[in-house]
Amino acid sequence: MVPACRLYLITPPRLDDLAGFGHALAHALDAGDVAALQIRLKDVPDEVIAAATDMIMPIAHARDVAVIMNDRPDLAARLGCDGVHIGQQDGSYAEARRLVGKDRMVGVTCHDSRHLAMEAAEAGADYVAFGAFFPTTTKDAPTRADPEILTIWQETMETPCVAIGGITVDNARGLAAAGADFLAVSSGVWSYGDGPAAAVKALNAEIARGLADRAQAAT
Repeated sequence: MVPACRLYLITPPRLDDLAGFGHALAHALDAGDVAALQIRLKDVPDEVIAAATDMIMPIAHARDVAVIMNDRPDLAARLGCDGVHIGQQDGSYAEARRLVGKDRMVGVTCHDSRHLAMEAAEAGADYVAFGAFFPTTTKDAPTRADPEILTIWQETMETPCVAIGGITVDNARGLAAAGADFLAVSSGVWSYGDGPAAAVKALNAEIARGLADRAQAAT
């Protein structure tokens, strides 16, 4: 059986119009399958992140979408998020797990390193994230990952893997085919020409094509 691959949305780095974003988010989540939404707001006060989370969480949870906080396990626990995503410079997995408890998810950025990913998986991470696979304007990506890392990971490890970095409708199919369990997408959804809902619909179609490619390759 070919594993599933699902969308993992990431918010824009700034949300200047919370109500407008909430409207767009609801339409996007209604347009196709989305597993999770990461709240990734940079260089803003905690109260701004808290206000955004309070608005986003009911919209996401009403659609069975998990809410993940970027970087801040303390805020994830305080605000009732479903988990936290930490980078290599955001403290240890052990500290994040201590702060959020055993019932919330902890995901770990592993760049292009299977070694880092294996360490995270063995420590108990709920998922590992590889990337960036493509040029991205959302953040400064220190590494470029090859899709082969997804294939090798899928064949050898049980811990789910997330592909991240510059993913769009135009390039999602290959990463789904390569072995990603989740595709993390930010500007590829929010800046899509036909709007976020159309992007989610199109991305799900490309994921389905990629999974079909993966199944064919496995026969």
